Amino acid sequence: MANTDVLVLGAGIVGVSAAIHLQRRGRQVVLLDRRGAGEETSYGNAGLIERASVFPYGFPRALGTLLRYAGNGATDAHYHLSALPQVLPWLVRYAMNSSPEAIARTAAAAWPLIQRCLVEHEALMAEAGAAPLLRKVGWIKAFRTAESLAKGLVEREKLRPYGLTVDVLDGAGLAEQEPFLAEGLAGGLHFRDPAAVSDPGALVQAYAALLVRLGGRFVRGDALSLNQDAAGWRVATEGSAIVAREVVVALGPWSNSLTDRFGYPVPLGVKRGYHQHFRARGNAVLNRPVLDVDGGYLLAPMAQGIRLTTGAEFARRDAPPTPVQVARALPKARRLFPLGDAVEARPWMGSRPCLPDMLPVIDKGARHKGLWFDFGHQHHGLTLGPVTGRLLAEMMTGEPTFTDPTPYRIDRF
Repeated sequence: MANTDVLVLGAGIVGVSAAIHLQRRGRQVVLLDRRGAGEETSYGNAGLIERASVFPYGFPRALGTLLRYAGNGATDAHYHLSALPQVLPWLVRYAMNSSPEAIARTAAAAWPLIQRCLVEHEALMAEAGAAPLLRKVGWIKAFRTAESLAKGLVEREKLRPYGLTVDVLDGAGLAEQEPFLAEGLAGGLHFRDPAAVSDPGALVQAYAALLVRLGGRFVRGDALSLNQDAAGWRVATEGSAIVAREVVVALGPWSNSLTDRFGYPVPLGVKRGYHQHFRARGNAVLNRPVLDVDGGYLLAPMAQGIRLTTGAEFARRDAPPTPVQVARALPKARRLFPLGDAVEARPWMGSRPCLPDMLPVIDKGARHKGLWFDFGHQHHGLTLGPVTGRLLAEMMTGEPTFTDPTPYRIDRF
């Protein structure tokens, strides 16, 4: 039987980052996952460290948008009719937290995390030898119509108080930045503060290797076997059981399996998403991630090829994949950029862990000694993993925290 100071459950970007920050502060850490590092939700995303995403993805309020989604033929959103009884209560809470006043509160609470997201990544990347994976090229929102561009300009104005650099591109400016995009686009917005990662899965693996170099351990095991006894927190692994004084639940969309069991119910929802890689035809190059706002999908240059990513699918977390959004997006994407053959035979699917107020949980369990939480990062797990890992480690070690953690309490619901 092994013993350690802290057991971190979940080897996605959130759990790996928390483990590193704790190990750096003198805690002996064991990181546990049923799979390898970065092989679940953290593997599939747009690869953005979203330094400009101050305002969250709120529930739509325009009637036309709601009717379009209700028809279930959209590219950017899809739902399983059979899952609605389970999903609908969460969607109602999500909608209630998407009023202009509530979005403003969420943005204010998220800004201290967003503000430091890139600098925290850069520090870890430098230490992990992963800096070549980072591309400080920003990303582009491309608009097909003057109407959608006008709405984008309104959103740009909302970001002005945060000191972010967002360039407005006309059709010629867009072509200068991305020469292989189709002609006829109305324009775009180039968000310069974010950075892009060419292989998110490889980045998480590099961080996990850094943890081991710092003296931590990575083991395979069943996080859901967690129990507390007189010796501490115990979990089953492929070898012997591990007992720790403290445990961090960083299981992303599976976190509520433990929070519910230990009496900390949270309204954790899941937005499933898909991606598939494609080769570029001829000499075509995509320089940075590009969101087709009107088309409802995003293209991102990755080590594996051009990654086509979808919006949100509302379904039961463990339901079989239904990648209809990829099928809907692909013809549009091929008209926007010269995509060639698919690299993989079928799309990848993952689940984003989402709370209705669009903020993560970074907190301790008030009724259990040594129980901590770090989950619910919605669309921004890659963005926020290192910065929330730092905040959690500061809380656990009694250091002054770089920001007030109150907005991320688990009992706020």
